[in-house]
Amino acid sequence: MKSKFFAPLALTLLLGGVSAAHAAAPIEAAAPAAPEKVVYHVNDSDNAMAALRNIRNHLNASANTHIVVVTHGKGIDFLLNGAQDKNGNPYEPIVQSLKDQGVDFRVCNNTLKSRKLDSSAVLQEATVVPSGVAEIGRLQAREGYVYLKP
Repeated sequence: MKSKFFAPLALTLLLGGVSAAHAAAPIEAAAPAAPEKVVYHVNDSDNAMAALRNIRNHLNASANTHIVVVTHGKGIDFLLNGAQDKNGNPYEPIVQSLKDQGVDFRVCNNTLKSRKLDSSAVLQEATVVPSGVAEIGRLQAREGYVYLKP
């Protein structure tokens, strides 16, 4: 008869003791989430303003994001000194603002060579890379970037 009484009591005390010990354990802070890594592919500057708006919206919705914009072909045009959209608005202030938010802009050197342009023709906010398409592939395959094409 004693065992019928003590078994449930012992179980209750044991479970209560586990709960108390668990409650007393220090709570560890959650590690910050790794940033999203996204590569935006621009190969036509007719889409540049839409791409820049997408990037701004992306950062507003998800601040913990690292964005790289890779351009080649006609896509480099908005990253050239003095470039303007079809309404005469310069791209540079928008590019500068996004650069200040951590966005990286990369321009294809193969495109520059084929158009007989020097790297000095490129906005200072952008970096020249050997190949735009190879850069996109590298970012996806080796660094885990997600690909977006606006």
